[in-house]
Amino acid sequence: MEEVVGVALKEVVVVVVKLVLAMMEKVVVVAIWVVVVVVKLVDVVDWNLTWHTSNPDFTKCFQNTALIWVPCLYLWACFPCYFLYLSRHDRGYIQMTHLNKAKTALGFLLWIVCWADLFYSFWERSQGAVLAPVLLVSPTFLGITMLLATFLIQLERRKGVQSSGIMLTFWLVALVCAAAILRSKIMTALKEDAHVDMFRDTTFYVYFSLVLVQLVLSCVSDRSPLFSETISDANPCPESSASFLSRITFWWITGLMVQGYRHPLDSTDLWSLNQEDTSEQVVPVLVKNWKNECAKSRKQPVKIVYSSKDPAKPKGGSRVDVKEEAEALIVKTPQKEWNPSLFKVLYKTFGPYFLMSFLFKAIHDLMMFAGPEILKQLINFVNDKKAPDWQGYFYTALLFISACLQTLVLHQYFHICFVSGMRIKTAVIGAVYRKALVITNSARKSSTVGEIVNLMSVDAQRFMDLATYINMVWSAPLQVMLALYLLWLTLGPPVLAGVAVMVLMVPLNAVMAMKTKTYQVAHMKSKDNRIKLMNEILNGIKVLKLYAWELAFKEKVLGIRQEELKVLKKSAYLGAVGTFTWVCTPFLVALSTFAVFVTVNENNALDAQKAFVSLALFNILRFPLNILPMVISSMVQASVSLKRLRVFLSHEELEPDSIERKPAKDGGGTDSITVKNASFTWSRSDPPTLNGITFSVPEGALVAVVGQVGCGKSSLLSALLAEMDKMEGHVAIKGSVAYVPQQAWIQNDSLQENILFGRQMQEQYYQAVVEACALLPDLEMLPSGDRTEIGEKGVNLSGGQKQRVSLARAVYCNADVYLLDDPLSAVDAHVGKHIFENVVGPKGMLKNKTRILVTHGISYLPQVDVIIVMSGGKVSEMGSYQELLARDGAFAEFLGTYASTEQEQDPEDEGPVSGGSPAKEVQLMENGVLVTDASGKQLQRQLSSHSSYSGDTHKPHSSTAELQRDEEAQKEATWKLMEADKAQTGKVKLAVYWDYMKAIGLFISFLSIFLFLCNHVAALASNYWLSLWTDDPIVNGTQEHTKLRLGVYGALGISQGVSVFGYSMAVSIGGILASRHLHLDLLHNVLRSPMSFFERTPSGNLVNRFSKEMDTVDSMIPQVIKMFMGSLFNVIGACIIILLATPIAAVIIPPLGLIYFFVQRFYVASSRQLKRLESVSRSPVYSHFNETLLGVSVIRAFEEQQRFIRQSDLKVDENQKAYYPSIVANRWLAVRLECVGNCIVLFAALFAVISRHSLSAGLVGLSVSYSLQVTTYLNWLVRMSSEMETNIVAVERLKEYSETEKEAPWQIEETAPPSTWPQVGRVEFQDYSLRYREDLELVLKHISVTISGGEKVGIVGRTGAGKSSLTLGLFRINESAEGQILVDDVNIAQIGLHSLRFKITIIPQDPVLFSGSLRMNLDPFSQYSDDEVWTSLELAHLKSFVSALPDKLNHECAEGGENLSVGQRQLVCLARALLRKTKILVLDEATAAVDLETDDLIQSTIRTQFEDCTVLTIAHRLNTIMDYTRVIVLDKGEIRECGSPASLLQQRGLFYSMARDAGLV
Repeated sequence: MEEVVGVALKEVVVVVVKLVLAMMEKVVVVAIWVVVVVVKLVDVVDWNLTWHTSNPDFTKCFQNTALIWVPCLYLWACFPCYFLYLSRHDRGYIQMTHLNKAKTALGFLLWIVCWADLFYSFWERSQGAVLAPVLLVSPTFLGITMLLATFLIQLERRKGVQSSGIMLTFWLVALVCAAAILRSKIMTALKEDAHVDMFRDTTFYVYFSLVLVQLVLSCVSDRSPLFSETISDANPCPESSASFLSRITFWWITGLMVQGYRHPLDSTDLWSLNQEDTSEQVVPVLVKNWKNECAKSRKQPVKIVYSSKDPAKPKGGSRVDVKEEAEALIVKTPQKEWNPSLFKVLYKTFGPYFLMSFLFKAIHDLMMFAGPEILKQLINFVNDKKAPDWQGYFYTALLFISACLQTLVLHQYFHICFVSGMRIKTAVIGAVYRKALVITNSARKSSTVGEIVNLMSVDAQRFMDLATYINMVWSAPLQVMLALYLLWLTLGPPVLAGVAVMVLMVPLNAVMAMKTKTYQVAHMKSKDNRIKLMNEILNGIKVLKLYAWELAFKEKVLGIRQEELKVLKKSAYLGAVGTFTWVCTPFLVALSTFAVFVTVNENNALDAQKAFVSLALFNILRFPLNILPMVISSMVQASVSLKRLRVFLSHEELEPDSIERKPAKDGGGTDSITVKNASFTWSRSDPPTLNGITFSVPEGALVAVVGQVGCGKSSLLSALLAEMDKMEGHVAIKGSVAYVPQQAWIQNDSLQENILFGRQMQEQYYQAVVEACALLPDLEMLPSGDRTEIGEKGVNLSGGQKQRVSLARAVYCNADVYLLDDPLSAVDAHVGKHIFENVVGPKGMLKNKTRILVTHGISYLPQVDVIIVMSGGKVSEMGSYQELLARDGAFAEFLGTYASTEQEQDPEDEGPVSGGSPAKEVQLMENGVLVTDASGKQLQRQLSSHSSYSGDTHKPHSSTAELQRDEEAQKEATWKLMEADKAQTGKVKLAVYWDYMKAIGLFISFLSIFLFLCNHVAALASNYWLSLWTDDPIVNGTQEHTKLRLGVYGALGISQGVSVFGYSMAVSIGGILASRHLHLDLLHNVLRSPMSFFERTPSGNLVNRFSKEMDTVDSMIPQVIKMFMGSLFNVIGACIIILLATPIAAVIIPPLGLIYFFVQRFYVASSRQLKRLESVSRSPVYSHFNETLLGVSVIRAFEEQQRFIRQSDLKVDENQKAYYPSIVANRWLAVRLECVGNCIVLFAALFAVISRHSLSAGLVGLSVSYSLQVTTYLNWLVRMSSEMETNIVAVERLKEYSETEKEAPWQIEETAPPSTWPQVGRVEFQDYSLRYREDLELVLKHISVTISGGEKVGIVGRTGAGKSSLTLGLFRINESAEGQILVDDVNIAQIGLHSLRFKITIIPQDPVLFSGSLRMNLDPFSQYSDDEVWTSLELAHLKSFVSALPDKLNHECAEGGENLSVGQRQLVCLARALLRKTKILVLDEATAAVDLETDDLIQSTIRTQFEDCTVLTIAHRLNTIMDYTRVIVLDKGEIRECGSPASLLQQRGLFYSMARDAGLV
């Protein structure tokens, strides 16, 4: 026995050695042989055995070659690319798991099994058996392939691949091929006289089982790689660890869908974004590529250069025409000949990932044509009564499998497109945000806030939309060409008739696309203007209410809206024509082709195969032809957006290097700031604002800058911050800088965060800062102390509080150099004194720092080291207080005039525009009283804006605090003021649809539904008619009633076209009517809302309603309705046809319908909520952006850009966190639904095969060709119904504001006072009380006082005494709680608000101007003549300024009046009052923002011009009211003293102590 074994072993070794040698010789031979075999394989299949039989089988030879080699060839073909891919993408290392060990072990077992076969063959050969070479080649090849598979399993583990598609496909192909062999082996074994090869059969069964197990194991996902982000993440996205199958079917999102179905999702349920989709990964790449592109475009070489000068061109790029440019080159070298291409940059950044979608799209396009081809075979099969049954089932299975594969490939494609779109949006928003932080002020002028926000919202969205379409540019022509080729094979030359129709349609569509583009641009322009105006209205809403100007501005908005609707109407007509052409084109193509086909030659019979295969192909054609116009218009829109974006990203940037910043430790020289002969301008095109400035500031000095309004004091600080363009000279600053702007910029965050401003909390230092800045009393009044949330732009703080928070922020940051732009103007005298002593002055916290203080207050000047006097943009004098007095120049004169009156004046003089006074000092924290922000949003003069009237209320605060203490059981709650944009939950109510239908008009609504019905009935009838036509018998080679058939077919088609045009028009026009109606309602409701509403609602929410939601109603909803109705009727139609053909389908369609309905409801629950979460998380992105634009100079001064960029990125990521699941949910749904659709195809074909003996070929063709479209329609139907739901939410959100509370009616006819009222101007408060909200305490308590006509009354009181509340009560901004106010014996609570507000004039604290002409700002209703306007300007001391302007009264004011100085704006407000000249005038510390001279002018104007009027002044500076007839002293909402100033001083009460503080006594 042993000998035998030994001999056998020897033989085996010898054979192996020989074999190896032989193999080396024969490798080439084998290769040639393989090629020959592949060629022969076709002959290997014996068609009689394989096809023309009722029991098909493959030949042995085919089984041993093709079926074994196919999987091997697949793996070897994939290997090189896959290996490269893995070596580039290393996701980390996966530890050995049981799963991995099992896969590896099985791989080795398979290799052993294969080579066992091989050695068995050698052994057989050694026994003298004659073997086919294939028995040696196949096991060898298969064994090596198994080793390769095992190697890949390990390589994937090392590279962190948790589940592999390549391997799964390999095992699947191997299993399918093995299954065919297995069936054959079993059939052979069951034959009686079969010869069975035991060894090979046994190894094959083992091989089959092992491959099956490998396939099952491949479906399971391995554990996460070590050190991957998912481990550290609290809620990681399951996608990265999902298995391949789970990814292609999007199964991994099911968990979230189940959750969403059980309860509405909220933001905590959302997963983190995948690392590669986050801003920190995406944005820097784009920014870097854009910088490189810009650098390249600037470095263009120029061949001919004659001139040495190199004029630096701004980045905007010269828009010269090419010829001129060529000539220009000879003379000088422009910096730039071509604009940097943003498209190139986007392509470079996102191209590589996006290119994968090309591959998927191509595969899908090719597979689409499998349907019609299989249909052709099916119809042949039904016609051929002798064909074996299994062929029908085979075609059915093939149809089903090809449909399912199409589904999976298509949705991978869509997924890649959507993710690319999402990344592009993230990158664009990030790039715009980063750019906005560095653009110059002149660039800020050319891009208003509204436009920049549009770049982030609308334009970024356009790119997202385009990403899903752009592949159609090459895919549509490919589909058209393939379809035409197959049609040619089916019908021959008559196809050309159809092609001609298509070709004719192309220019028509092109013309329409061009037209659409022009309308698009016009629409965007109107929209920008409207949003800009809305922005201003919302920012200046307080002023609008006080002046009762709402109607004038409503008209302005509606004027712009009218233009917008005109454009929309034109686009709607175009759209209707477009819909008409694209619905009718496929029909016309079919009609013309069939007509030509049957008329050209009598013997051309239209049978079922020809008609329905060509119809299926025409249906495929329909899609690319329909989509091309959409793609073109989408590309057109994106190109408009691309250009806008490119222009913005190419704006000039500030040059921070224009100012030399030295480290503080640097010993060089003792001067902390040095300026030598420097000139600065706000914009390169303007003359310099500051000329030849030279001065230096020693370290630790306190420098005051004084001068008239508009002489360049604030500009000087901006220049030092590098906010202006330096034209010449040298500027150096040592150490870090802190800046307090003239108008405090406050973030929507807690008070503490506003002060810390991103720095670490140091408790003791923080407390010291808060105390020094006099914030302690305010903190006690705030509901949750320094954790109280401050509203947008600081609405719930008064002017003074904001200014002090702004100062505290600067002090806390502990910088080396402090630039203080008049921080003391907005605060009371005693607070100002406290701050000067404790912070700014020689003994304050900043005593060792360098300080530059812009001020109008004289009383501090003796205590400063150096005074710089500015006039007209130059330094006119400089020196210490004593030196300047001794010099007896302009300064001494200026002092002489004012020192007497102003001794008391703590430097609270030049206010920011806003600013406060004690009155303003405290302000209602709950819904602050009217505190909106006034002027606009730009930083042109570094004045960003801020709140006006504040409510002074000690009480409410404490009361809120008390309330809270009870409720919170002593727990300090962080108090919220702003209402975040809320997400509605649950289903969109039917009422919303009904509202929309009512907005369209019920007649139009029902008319369009009726026309839809007609269209689809006609379409069904024409196709049914076609199936009857194809079943006409062929007699002598021709069909009989051809002309009749053709005529009816054509008539049905024409009626289809007419109804399409009808419904398209009806829906478009209806949509415009609805959108006009909804906008009017929204605008009216917003303007009718009380002030408290605007304090609670962030302006971002309102702007969002007017831009995004309105845009949805304008352009999205009508389109979606058309598509939704279309798909709905298509699906119903297809089901009807399938039921007609095979009534047995009635069994299967309802259950499928139920599954469909269930999946759809299941999906909509989550999808709708995700969409809402996404739109809610969108608002903070824009709010934060708006806020940043307002405070950009502060952010730059503190060098906090990086922190703000991080915040913005976080907010964008939060938004994308909701968006990403919603796009995956779409894919999840589509895959599930298409499977339902594929089942319909399966059953339609299956029932046709089963009942083939009773069916005509025409009906089979009709039913299967309809079922082939069902999938597409079902997909559209769900997409459209969810689009419909998500878009109709816009209507819901627009309607939201109609339910909020409204203020009293504007006009009440019955009680309207006579037009001459008030004649005397007597104001009487009778037991008057006021509270800000139902649940708060009284702010004013039982005030009773009578002010006679013509009296001049000053209202004074400490911070929070209730001074502003009186004026708010007088204007009925807040309605009284008890008591009443009578004006000339008319109870003001009983007349319309406008009747009241037109008759009282206020000069508010914040001078708010709107963009528009100066004249419009003075007189928006145009009710005064030009002469009257000029007179008022003259009295307001503005005549000389306005006459000097080129456009005089038509001078365009910038957004927020940025191009006038604060003082000038204040004078414009005075001019408004003079123009209205009413009997009662209220001054709310109107002179806080002007210098003393101007203040004097204003006071004298008021004394002379309003001599016979009643004047109520809320005063900070007591000297302004010392000559008034009466003074009312308020304290804690009650009148404490009332009498003439002189008598009150003698009483030595409250008034006396205030006068003493102010240095008046």
